[in-house]
Amino acid sequence: MKFAIYGENVTINDKMREKIENRLSELNKYVVIDEAQSAKVTVKIYGDALKVEVNVPTKVGLMRSEVVHEDFSTAVDLAIDKLEDQIRRQKGRLSRRHKESLAENFYEIEEIEEENDTPVRTKTVYADEMILDEAIMRMEMLSHSFFIYRDADSEKLAVVYKRNDGGYGLIEISE
Repeated sequence: MKFAIYGENVTINDKMREKIENRLSELNKYVVIDEAQSAKVTVKIYGDALKVEVNVPTKVGLMRSEVVHEDFSTAVDLAIDKLEDQIRRQKGRLSRRHKESLAENFYEIEEIEEENDTPVRTKTVYADEMILDEAIMRMEMLSHSFFIYRDADSEKLAVVYKRNDGGYGLIEISE
């Protein structure tokens, strides 16, 4: 696995880089991580603490975690622990068919300046064709509250989302 480690208002030294790479390498024992893909780690100043964001593309899907902590080493450990927990939790849900599907980079982020000079974050979503269970699984793996996909049965756009009562909701879009 390749590593893309960035610091926003933080200088990443060799010791920090080594800590991140060693901890991320431990994920190989849980899931297959494509050697061509790179894990992206961003370290930011967040108030009086550090925020560590980790994105790891796997053959199962994109895994993501973020942790805010005063200590860098503890923040990295907690972020990787979150990823390991996600893997263990989702491993039971995955069927043989899902294990071999490749993660798709499903959005591109652009910064657009409006007339009032306020930056607007825009995402372009590529709705992959899948069944509802796979869409729920991907939404959970990404730790998002909703997921846009193209339903394999009806071939229409759909949005699955988490409800406040703990269940899931489905919005089917007629075109």
